[in-house]
Amino acid sequence: MVLSNKVIVVTGGASGIGYECVKAYIGEGARVAVLDVQRETMERLSAKPGNADLYLPCDVSDETQVKTAIAQVERHYGRIDCIHNNAGIAAPAKPLHETTVGEWQALMQVNVFSIYLTTRCGLAALQQSKGCILNTSSMVGRIGQANHAVYTATKGAVDALTKSMALDYATYGIRVNAVAPAGVWTPLLREWAAEQPDTADIETYLDGIHPLGYCPEADVIADACVFLVSEKARFITGCILPVGGGAELGYKR
Repeated sequence: MVLSNKVIVVTGGASGIGYECVKAYIGEGARVAVLDVQRETMERLSAKPGNADLYLPCDVSDETQVKTAIAQVERHYGRIDCIHNNAGIAAPAKPLHETTVGEWQALMQVNVFSIYLTTRCGLAALQQSKGCILNTSSMVGRIGQANHAVYTATKGAVDALTKSMALDYATYGIRVNAVAPAGVWTPLLREWAAEQPDTADIETYLDGIHPLGYCPEADVIADACVFLVSEKARFITGCILPVGGGAELGYKR
């Protein structure tokens, strides 16, 4: 098992890509702590055998809550080997001028500011373990997306942060990478699909943007994440790894 006895913190790990990563990490021998705002979901998951043994309710955009949660993880496990910054929101589906100040702030706080908080609070532990940081980005951070200006801006920021963090923390032996999916069937994407005016055609559209021919479930992202946080990727840092079935290559027609 490539993650045997590694301690991994996953933000937004109660559903979607985060939950698939939690399961994959545990399957490879890791001990996982989940930080998420979905308290009821985490309570249900904690009752199931084989899931993470530490579920911490945490708003990752709140400094006090993040500081408290990271300290709890360190007390519980005695170390941290990896922080996977996966928590994110995508709504609303609007152009920039229609986005409210509150919506702008929420997207920036959850998708970008949270990475600052977990890094500040967890860096000392990662220095001791010579661990790694993994950020969940998105292909739209590179190419843009209509009616999602602020969301795409946050993912562009994640990409830039990942590269600069990789340079800053290499001196400590800490690797920093990001995974960049295209479409992935998660609760977040299903919510987005329901908001679109052409919901009947959205599944065909999502299949079509991936040259491999289908929009995947989140387990394909989790497999890539296992690699990036493992010693198999020990000489990889600053990488924004596209996992989009070739979507990053361009449209098929």
